[in-house]
Amino acid sequence: MDARAILEEEARRSFRFFYEEANTDLKSSGYGLIRDKTSEIAKDVASIASVGFGLSAFVIGVERGWISYEEAYDRVKGTLHSFYHNVEHANGFFYHFVNMNTGKRNQHFHDCASIIDTSIFLNGALTAASYFGGDIEVYFQKIYQRVDWEKYYNREGNVYYMGYHEETGGFGRWDMYAEQMMQYFLGVASPTHSVPTIIYEGFERRLLTYKTYTFYNSPGGALFTHQFSHAWFDFRSYLDPDGIDWFENSIVASTASRAFSIDRKDNFKTYRKNAWGLTACEGPNGYIVPGTPPYYDEVKMQLDGTVPPCGAIGSIVFTPEAVKEAVHYYYHQHPNLFGKYGFFDAYNEDVDPTWYADIVIGIDKGISLLMIDNYLHGTTWKYYMQHPLINKAIDRLGFKKKEVRVES
Repeated sequence: MDARAILEEEARRSFRFFYEEANTDLKSSGYGLIRDKTSEIAKDVASIASVGFGLSAFVIGVERGWISYEEAYDRVKGTLHSFYHNVEHANGFFYHFVNMNTGKRNQHFHDCASIIDTSIFLNGALTAASYFGGDIEVYFQKIYQRVDWEKYYNREGNVYYMGYHEETGGFGRWDMYAEQMMQYFLGVASPTHSVPTIIYEGFERRLLTYKTYTFYNSPGGALFTHQFSHAWFDFRSYLDPDGIDWFENSIVASTASRAFSIDRKDNFKTYRKNAWGLTACEGPNGYIVPGTPPYYDEVKMQLDGTVPPCGAIGSIVFTPEAVKEAVHYYYHQHPNLFGKYGFFDAYNEDVDPTWYADIVIGIDKGISLLMIDNYLHGTTWKYYMQHPLINKAIDRLGFKKKEVRVES
């Protein structure tokens, strides 16, 4: 199987995760919720971000012929009905993890209303609203306009809070470059609770260098920080108000990530030119968030030889040839890495015997599916970018269209 065929199969099987690992009980308060991961110990845990990727997945599914328009419409409408009426929230922001059956927050871990996970959910809902219209647009607007972005705005620091507890208020600061770019578009465009556009200037841009690669990096260098917002917003066509080309920045970040794995191939058995893309994933001893330099928070370094396929795949729009070589290597050299839902979450040759994850994680399947499809067909980019809300945000933030030649 060549790389193109592997990518297409990975996309199809990733869609299957969102289709099958969802609550489809029409009588359930949690209808439409999607599992965080395929782990038995977390079988009742739904991820709000997983649902966001899933809503975009249904749009892709219709376009690719994997699901009928009518079934996808009903699934999406039912999901948004649950989120408007049943899924627990605080000031419109949903909790990171909720119970699959009830929609109530999971009180055992990550018990906070999460701005980034809510934003990922809203991105998926917006994409579906743009595609389907009708009642889905109505539900999206009700959910979106209920979100109180001002509640999450730290005026003194001119940044978003990361989370919110009703008991103690906001905590954490989005004061660095990372995956949160989507929050600025969603927050400034709100007709009910918008934040001032100056918030976009509130996060620090650190221009750092690894070898010959100079780019704006996140503190720990996990590659998903350069991918998640790009799964929806088509940065190929825009410069920000300061002239920063965030798409080009992600190209350099992805190239640097691959170079780092090549540089460490003598220290780790797993890392090599076709095994790269360090990002948040399952590891032999649990969830880890490895990244690549240039770091400015080395406390977050978790280098143990674990490589997740979604790390490279999520950069298919940035470095397509390098990603094609990687997926060909993963598929043909590590057959235990591919299963019902495509690539399992990660593997590690630096433990004996070689460790292969036996689960997939929703957000990792999501970034793989959306980016593969954007590369091949541009589906999510097309429908996300044509929604009036995003056009309003672009104008308000002062992003400028650039001349760009997009390869077919």
